[in-house]
This record gives sequence, C-alpha cells and structure tokens, in this order.
Amino acid sequence: MTAEQIALFAAAHWVAMVSPGPAVVATMQRAFAQGRRATLPYAFGLAFGASLWCVFALAGLTVLFHLVPPIFVALKLAGAVYLIWIAYQVWQGADQPVGASPDGATMRRGFFGGVALNLSNPKPALFFSAVLLSIFPDTLALPQQAALYGLTLANELCFYAALTLFLTRPRVRGLYLSAKRWIDQTTALALGALGISLGLSR
Repeated sequence: MTAEQIALFAAAHWVAMVSPGPAVVATMQRAFAQGRRATLPYAFGLAFGASLWCVFALAGLTVLFHLVPPIFVALKLAGAVYLIWIAYQVWQGADQPVGASPDGATMRRGFFGGVALNLSNPKPALFFSAVLLSIFPDTLALPQQAALYGLTLANELCFYAALTLFLTRPRVRGLYLSAKRWIDQTTALALGALGISLGLSR
C-alpha cells in the first residue's frame, strides 16, 4: 500500500461524501431545525454508520450481495421504507416550532439515528468495494485494512462536523427559521424521492 494509493482512495472518498444524498439532506434539516448541540451527535452517528460500510466491504459483504442478491434487495427496500418514514416525520414537523434544547437521552438517540440512516442505504458498500478493488488490487493485510478504516472514519467525521458547524452558524440558521415550513417540506420531498429512488434502483 503506497502513499499514492492512499491519496487516491481519500480523494475518491471525499468526492463520494460531498455528493448530495440522504445523509447530507438529513444533516441540513436537523442542523437548521435543532441547532449545533443536537446535530453534532447525529453527525457523528452518520460518520460512524458510513464508515461501517467500509468495514463490510473489506470483510467481503459485497461478495455476499452478489452470491445472494435477495439480501441486497431486502436491505435496499428496508432502507427505502426508512427514508420515506423520515420524510414523513419531517413533513409532519414542518408547521411545528423549533424544539427546546435536547437532553442527554435525545442526543444519544440522535447518534444512533445517524448510524441507522447511513446503514439504511447499502449502496456505499458497493462503492467501497469497487474503489478498494481498483486502487488496492493486492490482498491487504489486517493492519492495512485497519489503517484504511481509520482514514475512512476520520474523513467522515471531518466532513459531517464541518457541514454541521457551517449549517448551524447563526446567519445560516436564521435564514432557515425565516422559511422553516417551505424548507422542511422541500427537505421531506427530497428525502422521500431519495427513498423511492433507492427502492426502485437496481
């Protein structure tokens, strides 16, 4: 494993992270509606959940998907239902005022909610598998796999933390509060569309 391979892997990973998807949309809505203190645990959960797909790819989960396609289909459908349910929740809350500061239990649920959201879409496993096979064609030793996972987790944490810190800036959040209903309903429609797209995709 060379420095050039690591840099190429990191670059491909960052391109994938910044591409709009359910996790980015959900982070935006939560950051706007609940503020920094509630969103950071959720963002860290998203980062950890996304990093697990790298572990699964390293462990050969995508091989199982190819050997038993119904498993992949079932995971996709479950993820689609979960995204549509979140979209419904956001739509329902569009007319409600911004909530009070969250307590510890709410923040813990936020972390695990972030993990669940990024585990609801199995497609990142295919991304990691394709990238790993193309960049690292030779078998990776366990310490090398651990290093790649560490890099993946660090990238995910940096991305979601930076996104949260930006979106919860007073001026940015103030713009949301001035158009909360419209933004929440647009977010709900986007999440619902992503859920339907996931369920119908091959």
